[in-house]
Parts: sequence; structure tokens; C-alpha cells
Amino acid sequence: MKRLSISITSILLLLSACGTEVAPPEALLPAPDENQLAWHEREQYAFIHFTVNTFTDKEWGYGDEDPAIFNPTSFDAEQWASVVSQAGMKGIILTCKHHDGFCLWPSALTEHSVKHSPFRDGKGDVVKEVADACRKHGLFFGVYLSPWDRNHAQYASPEYITYYRNQLTELLTRYGEIAEVWFDGANGGDGYYGGARERRKIDNRTYYDWPNTHAIVRKLAPRAVMFSDGGPDIRWCGNESGFVGDPNWCTIFGDTLYAGKPGINELLNHGAEDGNVWLPAEVDVSIRPGWFYHATEDDRVRTPENLMKLYLESVGRGANLLLNLPPDRRGLIHENDAKALLEWKQMRDATFARNLAAGAKATADNYRGKARKYAADNVADGDKESYWATDDHVRSGSLEIDFGTTQKVACVVIQEYIRLGQRVKAFDIETWNGTEWIKAASGTTVGYKRILPIDAVETSKIRIRITDAKACPLISNVEVY
Repeated sequence: MKRLSISITSILLLLSACGTEVAPPEALLPAPDENQLAWHEREQYAFIHFTVNTFTDKEWGYGDEDPAIFNPTSFDAEQWASVVSQAGMKGIILTCKHHDGFCLWPSALTEHSVKHSPFRDGKGDVVKEVADACRKHGLFFGVYLSPWDRNHAQYASPEYITYYRNQLTELLTRYGEIAEVWFDGANGGDGYYGGARERRKIDNRTYYDWPNTHAIVRKLAPRAVMFSDGGPDIRWCGNESGFVGDPNWCTIFGDTLYAGKPGINELLNHGAEDGNVWLPAEVDVSIRPGWFYHATEDDRVRTPENLMKLYLESVGRGANLLLNLPPDRRGLIHENDAKALLEWKQMRDATFARNLAAGAKATADNYRGKARKYAADNVADGDKESYWATDDHVRSGSLEIDFGTTQKVACVVIQEYIRLGQRVKAFDIETWNGTEWIKAASGTTVGYKRILPIDAVETSKIRIRITDAKACPLISNVEVY
């Protein structure tokens, strides 16, 4: 009797032909939860810094401001939301209380708030108006509540933590669904502190008892993500200049993050390839030099070209962009800021106008078990839940997009199927010149989204070569412009 010799590949082909399901790849942990996945899809949104500082021309209020100075003459939250929406941004995170302790809502817990200002004759609520405007314009709403309070007499004592958590509870129970809660890393220093006018220091690692504060958010806003230097859901990018590192890993060692740690900014900027938690980076940067409005900066608004650069170095590297828009003393987004935003949106629309990969032929040198479910054309089907996957033992591979005719190519977008973890460590983009492949760009990590501009070239096809990965690569989407 002849011995039967059959390869593993042949067996997989036979099983596929017989309709046997090929098992999906196992998740490469850590991986994002549902709230983090929703956060990734938001990509870019607005930060709004607006408080007494707007009227004192300061960046950090001391805490002794008279609430009567808060008097926006033409406040219009709908104008904010309209500008943000027209700019293609997905939501607004509002500084409900900055370090000065002044509250933009009529908090029952302090007198240092809008209820003692001329705004709406003392009956106004900026938080409510912004939350309502966001929902009217289809935007998400998030809140910033500074842990540091230079006004409160009990800051640095245990009693203040109770006050802070009660303030947080007010915000999470009065204004509908909250998508993100932002905890600032600036804590402790000199302040008014109810008239003490002294310097107070705290240990940021222990004073706030963050796990119990986070638990309040989990209970009252279960779909919200929380931002701080060290999470627990979203991390700081390590700078306020508008970029995340390359590589940018969404994973990091969460138990080692604390303010003042040597090298912390570099770690936050790049993440850690073998990190033990999924903690993606958010890039916070202002459209002006300052975070609050200053009339002297009206001619120093970022240009559309600069905003595009920020976008490519944040969203284009797998992070989210949180762009600050400081309303002026009228209570409006200034005309110069709005103009730059809308021109930036036009620039993005022009760049990403026609996806050449849509409908193009996609092939790969390997796909999982030869099963249709993991074939190359999944990267161009518009379904975020489908993906190209290689066999488990294959940690590199080539994906080819054939347009069928010569096209001008200037930009490539790649997305991993991050629901099962982040994998790609290095890749090349190549274009076909008619006789050979020419390298057009190289990259490290991909993550949720990677955008790579290349020198414009006429070509009939491109190739993405995954040259290194932590596990079999999973690519959910490729776009070519």
C-alpha cells in the first residue's frame, strides 16, 4: 500500500472547500474594550477652554477671581457646535472647572460659579447649553474637571476629595450621556485656597485615591472613557505640541505610570510594544499659542496647513486629536479660528476625495487557511469587521492593490483590526513602475489608523509589505488617494 502524503496547506484547502470553518486568530492581548473602540472611531474633536481666565487674560487663574468678571456678551453654544460640526470634528470636551475652581455650572457645592456672575442674570448654565448644543448637532459631549482647585479652602485635605467627587457626580448626573471625562495632570502649588494664599503640595499618586474616583465614573457614565497621564482608558501623548510618536503603541505598562517619573513623556509618546494594558494616546493641542483666548493671539492662529500636519502626526499615527478652540470674551469661536478650521476641513476633503482602492482588485501572498473569510479583498469592502489575515505562523506578508489602470497616488491609509490587538511592527509601501516595485514609504506601527503621504506618482498598483509583526497581521482597511 502506498503511503498517503498530504501537506497542512492541502488539508486546509480541502476543509475550506468542504465548508469547514477556519478558526479566527486568537486575540493578542491586551486589546481595547467597547468604550475604547468607540473612542478610536471619533478620531478628532474639540477642546473648549473657557472660564474667568478668558476675562483676566491669564492661562492659570489664581482662584481669587470675582465671579462678576465672567460676562460673555454674546454667548452662543450653538455657534461652537456648528463650527465644530462643519469642521468635521466629532464632539466637544468642555473645561467645566479649571484650576481656578470657577464652575461653569451652578454647582450646589461652591459659590465660585456662574450663579454669582452676570451671565444669564446669575441663572445661566454653560455646561447645559453646550451639552444641549452638542446633541442638537450630532456631537458627543465630554467634561473636564480639574482635580486641582486653587479656590477651595480644603484643597490638600481629605475633605476636598469628597467635594471633588460630589462635583463629578453633579456633572455626570445632570447633562445626559458623557462620552469622555478628562482629568488634568497639573496638581498642587500656590493658590488662594479660601483666603489662605499659600502653597499646598500633594502626592498625586495617593492623594486623590483615583481608583475610587474612577469607580464613580464607571457607575454613573458607564460608556465614558477616562483620560489622564496614566488612563485608565486613554493616556496623554507626552507633549502639547500636537504629535504622537512613531512608533505609537496603544499598549503600555499601566502600573508604572505616574507624574514626575523619569522618562515618562517619552514613554507616553510611544507606548510600549509589550505593555500589559490597552491605553491609547490622545493628542491635546491648541489652535493658538495659549489654551484660553487672548486678543493678542488673534493673528497667531494655526494655518490650515499646520492643522493638516497635526492631523497626520496624530490621527495619522493611530492616536486621536483633541484640538483646543478657546472662545473669546463674546462667548464665540473667533472668526480667525473658524476660518482656519473650515479651510482645514476643505483640505482634508480634497485629500481624501476618491478612494482608489474601492472596487480595486486586492490579492495577498498568504491568507488564513485559504478561507474566503480572511482573503485580501476584505481590506477594500468597506466593512470594519472584516479583515485580511495570514496563517498563524506567518508574521509578514504582501498585500497588493491593482487599480486596473494608471492612477495618480499620493496617500495611503492602513487600518488594523485592533479588536484582536495591535500587531504590526514594520511595513513598506511600494508602487509599480511597470517593470519593478519601488519603495515609496516605510512605517512602524499601524494601530487603528495609519496615514502615509507619499511623493505623488503615476502607478497602476501599490503593494503593502508587512515586514514584521508580533503575531499574524490583521488588516481591516486600506484606502488609496
